[in-house]
Amino acid sequence: MNGTEKAPLAKPEGHLCFACGTANPIGLNMTFYRDGEHVCSEVALGRYHVGWEKVAHGGIIFTLLDEVMSWTVMYWKKAFFVTRKMDVKYVRNVPIEVPLTVCGRILDDSQPPKVRARAEIRDGRGALFVRAHGEFVLLERDQLHIMPEQQQRQMLELFERFEQDCDAGTTLQGFAVKTV
Repeated sequence: MNGTEKAPLAKPEGHLCFACGTANPIGLNMTFYRDGEHVCSEVALGRYHVGWEKVAHGGIIFTLLDEVMSWTVMYWKKAFFVTRKMDVKYVRNVPIEVPLTVCGRILDDSQPPKVRARAEIRDGRGALFVRAHGEFVLLERDQLHIMPEQQQRQMLELFERFEQDCDAGTTLQGFAVKTV
């Protein structure tokens, strides 16, 4: 993204989330890192992720984009949230068994509780395959009644780790500036 050092992000263990969970035997087990103002993940999809032969399934691609934007919101806002909507533009077919980078960034947080984010999927040469815009809604703690208490505690601990990372010198400049 901007050539800075990739700073790995911690993630909770044992969850079943299809995209990032460590306890899902058929999941993607995505890992994340911060690169400047971006949150990214490197993936190579395999033969069980196809739609057409040798082409990644559109729903898997959608999942990658949603997940990287979600981790972007989690990292920079340190808050619980839900995805409200996403717009995806499939620019070209996404191949399987090719290293890909999925990166997200905050676009606008000037109208709380809404946060807008953007994500892209590119290959190692920088070729753009897919881009997306998402809108997320931040939640208050009293809105989390369906989430188990243990999971809430784990996420709050994760937010504290993100806060420590930011306190150590990582800040996002230009928040609340709308980008087209």
